[in-house]
Amino acid sequence: MLSARSLFQEILDNDDSFRLFCSIAASGESQGGWENARIAALVPADERALAPKITRHGADEDKHGRIFNALLKKRGLRPVDVPADTDYTMLLERQGIGLAHEKLKGEEPLTVQDIVTYLAHSRVTEQRASEEMELLRKYFGDHPDLGRAVRMISNDEDNHLAYCHEELLRFAAAGHGRAIQRTLRECALAEIRVYRDVSLAVMAHMGRVLDWPRPKAAVLAAGIRAVYVYERAVGWRRMVSLRMPERRDALGGPATAAPEFA
Repeated sequence: MLSARSLFQEILDNDDSFRLFCSIAASGESQGGWENARIAALVPADERALAPKITRHGADEDKHGRIFNALLKKRGLRPVDVPADTDYTMLLERQGIGLAHEKLKGEEPLTVQDIVTYLAHSRVTEQRASEEMELLRKYFGDHPDLGRAVRMISNDEDNHLAYCHEELLRFAAAGHGRAIQRTLRECALAEIRVYRDVSLAVMAHMGRVLDWPRPKAAVLAAGIRAVYVYERAVGWRRMVSLRMPERRDALGGPATAAPEFA
């Protein structure tokens, strides 16, 4: 029977597909680490109190990248080049979502609106990350090799999502509510398109590595497209709602270390 658990298990059991999976994940996390570090360095003067939290966010992302690379090393594998059509972060940037890398490479301080854009983008993408890690935690939280890594990353992603909710609500109370809702909607609708395209690309690459028969590949592709139809109709709304999280000040301290992995 084709299920999410069996699909993940098949990918994890094969060295080549596991290497591709971890390489894609590590690349995306490392890119997020760089982006957050640059945003923290360019925070406008009026929002300097936010810089340590953004730095913590970036440090967590860097840590996740190291964890995925360490999982590869543990199996005696080296990372592979990430196919361009699976590069979630860069594809979002090309859609005009988030802050452009050209801006982050400069030295001009960001504006408050830039910070609102960053937080709205993060609120949408961290929703996805939190949900995906919760799924992996459900299936592999007790796995002897992956369990600790999955639990740690899942907890971090939940912290990141809580932080985005809290900070966006603070900015909304300061008068940025309409801009936040507009930006959240734009980000969410773009993200679900990119997520569909990246998911289809990842499954196509995995299918070639694992030599999936055409019917199986077709069923998976149909499932991905069905999820997109649902998200385009109503599912995107979960990415734009804001509520005060139970985890308050979730990024208020230093990043937790992962010496057992990196």
